[in-house]
Amino acid sequence: MEEVRIDKWLWAVRVFKTRTVASEACKKGRVLIGETVVKPSRSIRAGEVVQVRKPPVTYSFRVLALSDKRMGAKMVPQYMENVTPMEQYELLELNRIGGFVDRQRGTGRPTKKERRDLDQFSGTIPDDLFDWDE
Repeated sequence: MEEVRIDKWLWAVRVFKTRTVASEACKKGRVLIGETVVKPSRSIRAGEVVQVRKPPVTYSFRVLALSDKRMGAKMVPQYMENVTPMEQYELLELNRIGGFVDRQRGTGRPTKKERRDLDQFSGTIPDDLFDWDE
């Protein structure tokens, strides 16, 4: 097997849960080879580096071998190598830690966990800081 469609390969190596989701990511411009956005029908070869944007992180994978059949998770390292820079994982960790502070407008009320986190955070601020009357 010398060439495989990018959407099939991303699905086969378990980057995306379904081939439809992999194809949609390609159509939305979230899959790149080199610096070029690729279509779902683009063929890939061994040795190429595929970048997948899953906000807030851009993952990078080196193609080691090709497959168009979905495989078990234990077989994935034979087909791809994760070459994502550590800065991307640090960005993911920062987003996970500070996620409750940066709420998107219109996302609704905070969840119970987010509310507890907000209460804990606001409990660390001295109360006299907000006394404007004095």
